[in-house]
Amino acid sequence: MSLDPSKLPDPPMPSYAFTIYHRDVFEKSKFKNYDSLLKNRLSRCEDRANYIASILEDNNNVKEGANFKILEKVPKSTSIYFAHGEYVASFLLGSSEVKTLLQIDTGSDLVWWQCGPCEANKCYKQVDPLYFPTNSKTYRKIDCIVHGSRCLDDVDKTYKCSVYNNECTYDIKFVSGQRSKGFMGDDVITFVLDHRPIRVTFGCGKDQMGRANFSGYYSGMVGLGRRVNVGSYSLPSQFESDLMSICLPGFFSGKSSSLSFHTATWPRTTSAKLLQNYKFPLFYYVNLYKVFINDKEIPVHPSWWTFTKGGGGGVLVDTGTLITRFPQDLYIVFRYIFRSEIKDIPLVESPYKSLDTCFKADSSGRELYFPVVKLYFGDVNPKNMLLLAKERVMIHFDGYYCLAFMGWNRSHSIIGTNQLQGIGLTFDTSENTLSFDLDVCS
Repeated sequence: MSLDPSKLPDPPMPSYAFTIYHRDVFEKSKFKNYDSLLKNRLSRCEDRANYIASILEDNNNVKEGANFKILEKVPKSTSIYFAHGEYVASFLLGSSEVKTLLQIDTGSDLVWWQCGPCEANKCYKQVDPLYFPTNSKTYRKIDCIVHGSRCLDDVDKTYKCSVYNNECTYDIKFVSGQRSKGFMGDDVITFVLDHRPIRVTFGCGKDQMGRANFSGYYSGMVGLGRRVNVGSYSLPSQFESDLMSICLPGFFSGKSSSLSFHTATWPRTTSAKLLQNYKFPLFYYVNLYKVFINDKEIPVHPSWWTFTKGGGGGVLVDTGTLITRFPQDLYIVFRYIFRSEIKDIPLVESPYKSLDTCFKADSSGRELYFPVVKLYFGDVNPKNMLLLAKERVMIHFDGYYCLAFMGWNRSHSIIGTNQLQGIGLTFDTSENTLSFDLDVCS
């Protein structure tokens, strides 16, 4: 009896895993106390939310890219990126295994880091050793004619193909004013957790304008935007990975956690459906259906959570946004019910403008209890419920407890990292699910 090779199962894809940290593990020494550290976090959160809002404006132009089978967002001028991630990952670069920290971003499709030798006064000073492509035996420069790439796409102004040497150059701007210019190449990176090497395409940054605004703790950025068929440089796309498992360490734990590809690390207790927004394919949207505070439903129609005809609206999960945001009218109802569920703790004036529901900690040290928030995805079913309590609902600082949700004048919602800390997230784009497992990392 002969065996049909076409019916043999595909061999499992190799898993790749690396260590991630919250950025404050490295930067907290810059701040005199926790209060100033939190102010910095909230400021970054505001910048990040405004950045996402600028991308998702309904009046931005959209193209059908030459290399994309789905619609890709094109900002009004050139591609604008966000320079500050909340979490960072540890990698070894090239054959010489230069150790470096790179910020991670689920809203980006580019991998880049600084390269030496730098042009005069063009690089920012970084803590880790600088990567030199000439010192890596595995480095290859990309020829945009031979290999084909986004450099040949006349619409995408981030990349260009040099007419002199077929070099693929990139020029990215950041919302906070910085800029990184260089050329595209590929090299081997090694994942620190399993010491497994793989080749990646990346931007080799030779000119970092506004270098004083880059953090020297990190050498660049790793895009973790949703996998698309062709044309994206995000790691899920480059690895052809439909599975990405990540647990975001708690803000105060000081511990590391992990991010892995091609493997589901946790049992996937609660699941949401990942929705495809063809106008903005890189973002991870979920099918939020109902929100409860304790057992009281927020009385809003489910259409609040759906896409508009122009691709706006919806609910996305973002690793760069700290505080969860709802459209303002919806948030007002959410806030009213939340406050009404608190009977014996007086509301006080907020020490922060962006946090509008705050309570004074008990001077005797008595533990205060606040409502829980339940997020239901798809329908009201315990299997589809994400239960948020304690530090995932309230931020505690300097004698205050403040609600870690806010409203804004936008049609879309963002589920932020304060709500997701310590939760195992499994992004499965083959099954279009995002699964949540509580307290699998500190």
